Amino acid sequence: MAGGGFSRLPSGTVVVALTMPSPAADGGTVRVLVHAANRARALTRLRNLGLRAVYLRGNADPPTPDEITAVLHHPDGVLWRRTGPDALAQLWQPIRATPSF
Repeated sequence: MAGGGFSRLPSGTVVVALTMPSPAADGGTVRVLVHAANRARALTRLRNLGLRAVYLRGNADPPTPDEITAVLHHPDGVLWRRTGPDALAQLWQPIRATPSF
């Protein structure tokens, strides 16, 4: 099950952030950001990309202001990067540029 949260923007749209196990077998985690009209549509966007078992339960880990800025400035509105100690050195990647998603 994924952990995460959401933030409602003044425009009425939402940014959903999910932390989930990495698709690679390295035992790490990835953080996925989605910008959509509402939470249901954000999760539907991820399910349409092949992440079928993605659910958002609660709002324990909402997106930070930096994460919101990153996803709002990307044309696709769906980004990811690995989490961990070196995560700040990594750039956000578009979800469609990743063969593992």
